[in-house]
Amino acid sequence: MQHRNDIRNVAIIAHVDHGKTTLVDQLLRYSGTFRDNEHVDERAMDSNDLERERGITILAKNTAINYNDTRINILDTPGHADFGGEVERILKMVDGVLLVVDAYEGCMPQTRFVLKKALEQKLTPVVVLNKIDRPSARPEEVVDEVLDLFIELGADEDQLEFPVVYASALNGTSSEEAELETQKETMDPVFQTIMDNIPAPVENSEDPLQFQITLLDYNDYVGRIGVGRIFRGSIKVGQSVVLMKKDGSVKNFRVTKLFGFIGLKRIEIKEAKAGDIIAVSGMEDINVGETICPPDHQEALEIPRIDEPTLEMTFLVNNSPFAGREGKYVTSRQIEERLMTQLETDVSLRVTPTASPDVWIVAGRGELHLSILVENMRREGFELQLSKPKVILKEVDGVTCEPVERVQIDVPEEYQGAVMESIGLRKGEMQDMVNDGNGQVRLEFLVPSRGLIGYTTEFLSQTRGYGILNHTFDGYAPLAQGQVGGRRQGVLVSLDKGKSSTYGIMNLEDRGTIFVDPGTEVYEGMVVGEHNRDNDLTVNITKEKHLTNIRSANKDTTNTIKKTRKLTLEEAIEYLDDDEYCEVTPESIRIRKKILNKNEREKEAKKKKLQNVEK
Repeated sequence: MQHRNDIRNVAIIAHVDHGKTTLVDQLLRYSGTFRDNEHVDERAMDSNDLERERGITILAKNTAINYNDTRINILDTPGHADFGGEVERILKMVDGVLLVVDAYEGCMPQTRFVLKKALEQKLTPVVVLNKIDRPSARPEEVVDEVLDLFIELGADEDQLEFPVVYASALNGTSSEEAELETQKETMDPVFQTIMDNIPAPVENSEDPLQFQITLLDYNDYVGRIGVGRIFRGSIKVGQSVVLMKKDGSVKNFRVTKLFGFIGLKRIEIKEAKAGDIIAVSGMEDINVGETICPPDHQEALEIPRIDEPTLEMTFLVNNSPFAGREGKYVTSRQIEERLMTQLETDVSLRVTPTASPDVWIVAGRGELHLSILVENMRREGFELQLSKPKVILKEVDGVTCEPVERVQIDVPEEYQGAVMESIGLRKGEMQDMVNDGNGQVRLEFLVPSRGLIGYTTEFLSQTRGYGILNHTFDGYAPLAQGQVGGRRQGVLVSLDKGKSSTYGIMNLEDRGTIFVDPGTEVYEGMVVGEHNRDNDLTVNITKEKHLTNIRSANKDTTNTIKKTRKLTLEEAIEYLDDDEYCEVTPESIRIRKKILNKNEREKEAKKKKLQNVEK
């Protein structure tokens, strides 16, 4: 069997923040792919604003690097489990993986998650131990940890013989030795290890074409663009081909444009052959997993499994008293069109219309997946409301099952008891506990996904911000009985419409934590703070101090109020209770009661109580 030695296809996989996007920057820089006078951004692969702000990769990206006479296609994958669908499909396009591991943190939940997917596809691994220059780096121990993880995940003998490269992506240095003094300002050891260990693609470009779509892109000028790998044969511009759809139907079309990749640019090409990773346009309803073949040799490739959604939320048209003040797009038609556009490129998303034209059920891979969609919509000028997230239950062999997450927690010893107790209340089961001897403990649990909704905020205050929490989807398990998680505190709800006053806020400070600053416009039924107790309290936050003509002895003392607590979009979504909505507009994030009027809310609560008694 012949191989194409002029090309290598490799994916970079790692846990969030272990430095894979920074490593790709350095590979681009040292390969000479950019001209000397060309400016390259930091984390050049993270192209949208949200990715740059959060420091995470959301969408898989591909780039190509020329190293000597070889083209190395590098695919940067998301490290977060919410984007697991992307990872799995990308691994179908490559022959090997670069596993990036932090030389101090070692193996983390997402390291396990992405590595498991790579080993299942029988890919050749190369390990890059990054951040070797950290004062607390422990390379030998981490290599042992990686080996243990390989064994635990059932790697075969060839995969266990993985080569290791030591690097500091931030400084642009690497070496084949663990000692810091051997680090040199070059990425050659990484390139050379890829060349020596990652298999070259099979040369079968004389055979009939098989090209599978793995990622979708969208461009206003050419419409949908399918990105994928040619597994067999060759393709040319102007060629007549057929698209083998998922439903078994076949569509004829002509290839209007082909794109190759070099550096971070997409360049137009005339033809490509087996082993190349390319993009093709000219077909409107092209989808992930579909195969392009010649008309006289129709043979579809197996459609990759796409991760099912595990969490759903209700999206509603904004109908609060402040609706339409800040957003450009507020109607149900505009929101529906935007959700349908998202479905064009996001294969792990599901949008289900309901009996009401103003309400949709949107299901995704997790809170991060859905909140990033909402954040993007908000920045584009949309207004909408969201309900509390709910996990999606599944029947397995007649048993109702729920999604379970593998949770890894690193905390100082003194907070260990509090964390274990709070996870216990959320029906978490401990799997492992390791004390590193320096006062840090690593705990591992399996916790129902619904128990983790809203847990991050509680966890950070429990550990005074010193705790690190990572979790990744593990599978489905029988539904846990009893109360799992949920908010324990009640809320402070505004009694009327107006502007919150300093006087009103000061009167409420001993009742709980306030969410709004003085002068913020509020409306009846809007949540303005968290109550100290477990019941809701309706409060007058707009109350002004009555002026009298009597001089006060302490009139010169200045009133100061405590710092208010500002909720981010994710925190607000996690914070929601069953009877609340999160109102999202380009400028504001507000929490409100579904029923705004106090008397109507009380009536509804009494009705529910009666129903529960009758049950």
